[in-house]
Amino acid sequence: MTASTPVVHVLDTDTHRWDAFVAEAPDATFFHQAGWKRVIEGAFGHRCHFLYAETDGRIEGVLPLVHVKSRLFANALISTPFCVYGGALAATERAEAALYAHACELARRLGVDYLEARERTPRHADWHGKDLYYTFRREIAADDEANLQVIPRKQRAVVRKAMKLGMAAEIDSDVERLYPLYAYSLRNLGTPVFSKKYMTLLLETFGDAVEVLTITHEGEPVASVLSFYFRDEVLPYYAGAGERARELKANDYLYWALMSHAAARGVRVFDFGRSKRETGPFHFKRHWGFEPQPLAYEYYLVEADSLPDLSPANPRYQRVIRAWQKLPIPVTRVIGPLLSRNLG
Repeated sequence: MTASTPVVHVLDTDTHRWDAFVAEAPDATFFHQAGWKRVIEGAFGHRCHFLYAETDGRIEGVLPLVHVKSRLFANALISTPFCVYGGALAATERAEAALYAHACELARRLGVDYLEARERTPRHADWHGKDLYYTFRREIAADDEANLQVIPRKQRAVVRKAMKLGMAAEIDSDVERLYPLYAYSLRNLGTPVFSKKYMTLLLETFGDAVEVLTITHEGEPVASVLSFYFRDEVLPYYAGAGERARELKANDYLYWALMSHAAARGVRVFDFGRSKRETGPFHFKRHWGFEPQPLAYEYYLVEADSLPDLSPANPRYQRVIRAWQKLPIPVTRVIGPLLSRNLG
């Protein structure tokens, strides 16, 4: 008996079946959930094309896609912007093939520069790729001392010193303390800040799976991080630190406090997130005992004839970055969201 051919649909309002499939899929990530459609459309206004492949009434695969169209940066169809992981999640090869065939046809119809799939492992031998992004993941124990011992000696000493400086970790129900610290950090990096609306939508959409942890010293917030929880994993995603963070080693204490808190919550995998190869954050994570694992971001070129280079290391952006670092923070909080919405 010949198996039925999967039919590809665009997600409308039936998010429960989508999320039920994601919940059972072994390779699913936090970024495959249907809630991202609500967040991205609500915060950035980009058109979402969340595709699912169905056979005989059963979902066999999903592929979240977003059309990011910008005159300044790129016109692209991405799975998934503002996320570190993406690509198709499929139970069968035929469902995966149907989803990508539909995605490529959609990319051609939209006339985008390229279709980007943020895969964790290589999937398309005939697509273009780049060796730029790495993720950092490892298992953690339920015991704090065991987790400390895994951290390399020099970094472990920094963490122990930070633990003695009188800081406290607190869970917030909103982003009111996080956002100013985040805006301050991104201004110093020369990067446009996302809107507070975006972060608030994340909390509203994903509920307890999104959590803000803030570090205080003498009652004042000095560092904060918004993290995603998925199954037995935690992924610190948006972090910020204030002027006193360096002297207090607040960033070191922040990630240690999150690791300890997450372990107590039952988490067994700490995902330190994505970093560009050989950058400061790349080496910071290695110092914590995390080994880099390459991400297989893959590109199907449509109107473009070469791979995009939107990295801050690109010389064409260096002058803009230096100018941004000199702007008053209130100004960056107004202009930043207008720019960052296109930097998916």
